[in-house]
Amino acid sequence: MEAFLSAHVVKVPVCHVKQFNYSLFTPSSPRLNGKLHRSAFGMMKSFKLTNSVAASIQPVEASTTERFDNTLPSKEVLDLWRNVDAVCFDVDSTVCVDEGIDEFAEFCGAGKAVAEWTSRAMNGSVTFQEALAARLSLINPTLSQLQDYLEKRPPRLSPGIAELVKKLKAKGIDVYLVSGGFRQMINPVASILEIPLENIFANQMLFGDSGEFLGFDENEPTSRSGGKPIAVQQIRKARGYNTLAMIGDGATDLEARQPGGADLFICFAGVQLREAVAAKADWLVFNFKDLINSLD
Repeated sequence: MEAFLSAHVVKVPVCHVKQFNYSLFTPSSPRLNGKLHRSAFGMMKSFKLTNSVAASIQPVEASTTERFDNTLPSKEVLDLWRNVDAVCFDVDSTVCVDEGIDEFAEFCGAGKAVAEWTSRAMNGSVTFQEALAARLSLINPTLSQLQDYLEKRPPRLSPGIAELVKKLKAKGIDVYLVSGGFRQMINPVASILEIPLENIFANQMLFGDSGEFLGFDENEPTSRSGGKPIAVQQIRKARGYNTLAMIGDGATDLEARQPGGADLFICFAGVQLREAVAAKADWLVFNFKDLINSLD
């Protein structure tokens, strides 16, 4: 996800083909204390959600792929991919076909206002945290609205992501979700994919005792500009990984490929093609099957 990238964006049409049933377990964040609700489900209640949808993405036209010379991996890139110890995935427009905050804004009746503000932000010089705060202020959600949203709008997974995650885990490769989105929306995704909740690095909405919106946890590295690379560096340092890959669609995902961070950046353009990011990726893929098949 990269909300403020000014590069050309190509939307790939989707349709829905598969449904899942899953239970949502959302423990509170250990960093939050006091009288705040630790998350939308700080009361440790388990919710049974249904109709999680996997989207089917139409094939990308050959004329699109011909503009890039990195749709086939080099031997070096392929060797890195086949020897990764861990993979960090962006969530919005990568693991899922939606941009979570935009979907939530639409659900709360603030979609147009948030979209207009985002459009202005894309043409200005604002930090990620300023933009995040502004859009959340426009939505101004209550805890009950968030719960209602999560129950009525289950995650829509990109096709092939469940199979890819399963194959990575079968090979002993650790999987992380690193996102500028919110834990409350990402926890259900992790539940479906059986990714440990401690492997989520994302933002956190805060609510008061009466369910009123208080803001977001500014201590999360992903709440500010340059935060995603910091999160990836923290993951690598904590676990001592030799080789780590980052997979995403946006500029903040590309930024994670730096010393102490990701060794490999794979741009997934199956939902959105951001050309400036795609051109700089080590490997550009439009279908997760390419990554699955290359692991054999």
